[in-house]
Amino acid sequence: MKIPRPGQPVRGSTTGRPIMVVLDLLGRRTALRILWELRGEALTFRALQEACDTNARLLNTRLAELRASGLVEHGEGGYQMTAEGRKLRAALQPLQVWAREWAERDPQGFEAADRDQCGREA
Repeated sequence: MKIPRPGQPVRGSTTGRPIMVVLDLLGRRTALRILWELRGEALTFRALQEACDTNARLLNTRLAELRASGLVEHGEGGYQMTAEGRKLRAALQPLQVWAREWAERDPQGFEAADRDQCGREA
Protein backbone atom coordinates (compact mmCIF):
# COMPACT_ATOMS: atom_id res chain seq x y z
CA MET A 1 0.00 0.00 0.00
CA LYS A 2 1.25 3.45 -0.86
CA ILE A 3 2.44 5.74 1.93
CA PRO A 4 -0.13 8.55 2.22
CA ARG A 5 1.15 12.06 1.61
CA PRO A 6 -0.66 15.40 1.97
CA GLY A 7 -1.82 16.72 -1.39
CA GLN A 8 -2.09 13.25 -2.92
CA PRO A 9 -5.33 11.27 -3.20
CA VAL A 10 -5.94 8.77 -0.38
CA ARG A 11 -8.75 6.42 0.57
CA GLY A 12 -11.86 8.54 1.00
CA SER A 13 -10.38 11.74 -0.48
CA THR A 14 -9.31 12.77 -3.94
CA THR A 15 -7.96 16.08 -2.62
CA GLY A 16 -5.40 14.68 -0.21
CA ARG A 17 -6.35 17.09 2.56
CA PRO A 18 -4.03 16.59 5.53
CA ILE A 19 -6.78 15.37 7.88
CA MET A 20 -7.86 12.75 5.33
CA VAL A 21 -4.26 11.64 4.84
CA VAL A 22 -3.81 11.18 8.60
CA LEU A 23 -7.11 9.31 8.89
CA ASP A 24 -6.07 7.03 6.03
CA LEU A 25 -2.74 6.27 7.71
CA LEU A 26 -4.24 5.73 11.17
CA GLY A 27 -7.09 3.68 9.74
CA ARG A 28 -4.78 1.03 8.38
CA ARG A 29 -4.86 -2.28 10.19
CA THR A 30 -2.72 -2.21 13.37
CA ALA A 31 -1.45 1.36 12.84
CA LEU A 32 -3.24 2.78 15.87
CA ARG A 33 -2.37 -0.28 17.93
CA ILE A 34 1.33 0.20 17.13
CA LEU A 35 1.17 3.84 18.21
CA TRP A 36 -0.73 2.84 21.34
CA GLU A 37 1.87 0.27 22.32
CA LEU A 38 4.67 2.81 21.73
CA ARG A 39 3.06 5.39 24.02
CA GLY A 40 5.56 4.58 26.77
CA GLU A 41 8.95 3.04 26.34
CA ALA A 42 10.67 1.83 23.18
CA LEU A 43 9.88 -1.73 22.11
CA THR A 44 11.84 -4.24 20.07
CA PHE A 45 10.26 -5.63 16.92
CA ARG A 46 9.47 -8.91 18.66
CA ALA A 47 7.96 -7.21 21.72
CA LEU A 48 5.89 -4.94 19.50
CA GLN A 49 4.74 -7.90 17.41
CA GLU A 50 3.63 -9.72 20.56
CA ALA A 51 1.94 -6.64 22.03
CA CYS A 52 0.06 -5.97 18.79
CA ASP A 53 -0.74 -9.66 18.22
CA THR A 54 0.09 -9.39 14.52
CA ASN A 55 2.30 -11.11 11.99
CA ALA A 56 5.81 -9.93 11.14
CA ARG A 57 4.98 -8.98 7.55
CA LEU A 58 2.10 -6.67 8.47
CA LEU A 59 4.03 -5.14 11.36
CA ASN A 60 7.01 -4.50 9.11
CA THR A 61 4.78 -2.80 6.53
CA ARG A 62 3.06 -0.57 9.10
CA LEU A 63 6.33 0.35 10.78
CA ALA A 64 7.76 1.35 7.40
CA GLU A 65 4.72 3.57 6.76
CA LEU A 66 4.82 5.13 10.23
CA ARG A 67 8.57 5.72 9.94
CA ALA A 68 8.21 7.27 6.47
CA SER A 69 5.49 9.52 7.88
CA GLY A 70 7.81 10.67 10.67
CA LEU A 71 5.73 9.25 13.54
CA VAL A 72 7.96 6.35 14.59
CA GLU A 73 11.72 5.84 14.64
CA HIS A 74 14.04 2.96 15.36
CA GLY A 75 16.76 3.57 17.90
CA GLU A 76 18.99 1.63 20.27
CA GLY A 77 16.12 0.49 22.49
CA GLY A 78 13.85 -0.45 19.61
CA TYR A 79 10.94 1.38 18.05
CA GLN A 80 9.62 4.55 19.64
CA MET A 81 7.50 7.56 18.79
CA THR A 82 9.23 10.58 17.33
CA ALA A 83 8.50 14.10 18.56
CA GLU A 84 5.90 14.30 15.78
CA GLY A 85 4.37 11.03 16.95
CA ARG A 86 4.13 12.40 20.49
CA LYS A 87 2.44 15.54 19.12
CA LEU A 88 -0.10 13.29 17.38
CA ARG A 89 -0.67 11.39 20.64
CA ALA A 90 -1.32 14.70 22.41
CA ALA A 91 -3.68 15.78 19.64
CA LEU A 92 -5.64 12.54 20.07
CA GLN A 93 -6.04 12.99 23.85
CA PRO A 94 -9.28 15.01 23.53
CA LEU A 95 -10.67 12.25 21.31
CA GLN A 96 -9.83 9.70 24.01
CA VAL A 97 -11.64 11.81 26.62
CA TRP A 98 -14.68 12.10 24.37
CA ALA A 99 -14.63 8.36 23.62
CA ARG A 100 -14.57 7.46 27.33
CA GLU A 101 -17.49 9.80 28.03
CA TRP A 102 -19.35 8.34 25.06
CA ALA A 103 -18.71 4.79 26.26
CA GLU A 104 -19.90 5.66 29.77
CA ARG A 105 -23.30 6.49 28.33
CA ASP A 106 -23.58 2.76 27.46
CA PRO A 107 -22.90 1.11 30.83
CA GLN A 108 -23.12 -2.42 29.41
CA GLY A 109 -20.38 -1.75 26.89
CA PHE A 110 -18.09 0.46 28.95
CA GLU A 111 -16.51 -2.08 31.29
CA ALA A 112 -15.28 -4.32 28.46
CA ALA A 113 -14.27 -1.34 26.33
CA ASP A 114 -12.20 0.13 29.15
CA ARG A 115 -9.67 -2.71 29.11
CA ASP A 116 -7.29 -3.78 26.38
CA GLN A 117 -6.86 -7.39 25.31
CA CYS A 118 -4.42 -8.07 28.13
CA GLY A 119 -6.80 -6.79 30.80
CA ARG A 120 -4.82 -3.58 31.40
CA GLU A 121 -6.53 -0.25 31.86
CA ALA A 122 -6.87 1.43 28.47
